[in-house]
Amino acid sequence: MSAPAFPPLEALDVHLVRAAHGWLELNLPNEAEAELAQLSPAAQTHPLVLQALWQLHAHQHRWALAHTVAELLVQTFPGDVNGWVHRAYAARRKEGGGLQAAWDALRPAVDLFPDETIVPYNLACYACQMGNLDAARLWLGRARTIAKKHGGQDPIKQMALADPDLAPLLEEISGW
Repeated sequence: MSAPAFPPLEALDVHLVRAAHGWLELNLPNEAEAELAQLSPAAQTHPLVLQALWQLHAHQHRWALAHTVAELLVQTFPGDVNGWVHRAYAARRKEGGGLQAAWDALRPAVDLFPDETIVPYNLACYACQMGNLDAARLWLGRARTIAKKHGGQDPIKQMALADPDLAPLLEEISGW
């Protein structure tokens, strides 16, 4: 699924988004928020701006706001896998959310993004944390198949070995 076309951001808005990213890298979210507050009205719903807003809210652990921004990303730009992943991530962490909410938010993305490893990988993490190890193995296997198809190597193994969500499968993953 391809992302819809959208007009480019004005130069000043691009600068503000880049500055916000820089402030977040320096762990200065208030400064990042101040940069984003200066964006032009036309830029407010641009996907790059929404991504920056999501990162800001996630950095500040404001999961309800992060979820709202990610939901807007999914609704406005359904062809961008990042919105789907961000929405699930925030759904897991926001008040009233949880693992099942994250699963439910991400599961429809499987059919939309059949060549993206991040979707089955994250579903494996959610399944593993919910105690459904068979489903976790299935989704992790799917992520590995996609990754190998695109790169030859198995980057999933290294990610999985370091991922606390997959700790119940650590011994199996080590043996790949």
